Amino acid sequence: METKKQTVEKREGKKSRGISAAIVILVALVLAELFFYFVLGANSNFEGNNPEHHPNNLLGTMFKGGFVVPLILTLLLTVIILSVERYFALSKAKGKGNLISFVYDVKADLKKGNISAAEGLCAKQKGSVAAIVDAGLKKYKEMENQNLPKEAKIEEIKAEIEEATALQLPSMQQNLPIIATISTLGTLMGLFGTVLGMIKSFQALGQAGAVDSVALSVGISEALVNTATGIATGALAIISYSYFSGKIDNMTYAIDEMGFALTQTYAETHNS
Repeated sequence: METKKQTVEKREGKKSRGISAAIVILVALVLAELFFYFVLGANSNFEGNNPEHHPNNLLGTMFKGGFVVPLILTLLLTVIILSVERYFALSKAKGKGNLISFVYDVKADLKKGNISAAEGLCAKQKGSVAAIVDAGLKKYKEMENQNLPKEAKIEEIKAEIEEATALQLPSMQQNLPIIATISTLGTLMGLFGTVLGMIKSFQALGQAGAVDSVALSVGISEALVNTATGIATGALAIISYSYFSGKIDNMTYAIDEMGFALTQTYAETHNS
């Protein structure tokens, strides 16, 4: 017997499960390490083509940030990759057409009592939202032939929409908790690198005799580079999380509105 999950997925079509955050982090780590050693650490970025000397440019300065830099770059790349993945996944969940127009057109067909036309709009729209609405419409038609009290039929329609939503919502929210975590972790990693850089700077200042200018500059570079990259990573993660959370909220508002419209229409147009 076909399960509820299989039924909803058939209505939606082939659903994208998204990519694994663990795989993304691993790939980002490898890319960050390669970038750190072969791009930032290239000999041409330093005086005398020697990474032990002063940097000639910003890339060399970033390399002086130390081992924390590739860790922060890993977080930064993870945010970028997951943001791109969420953009396409949520665009697919929203469907092909404008979501507001879709909701308006379905409500208009409901008022006319044209359920078949509303189902046609769902088939045309596709995506998770349309799949949930289509599940509600099918239950709506099913209840018209059931010998149950009207209140019980309305509750059945509500339950169908809630269950379909519960099946679809996890795929919409996938990887967003990782982005939310990086919004804090990126800043903390930058602060950690800053502290390490300041420790090196104070060690250079505390040495007996003349101040080791190279060690002092390395410590300052490490502090500033890690601060900048950590803040940038955290800021990007916050922007990404807020943007995609807003898109999910818009879709859930549309689902809630359609659920209310279905039950309200049934209550107004049916005596039993």
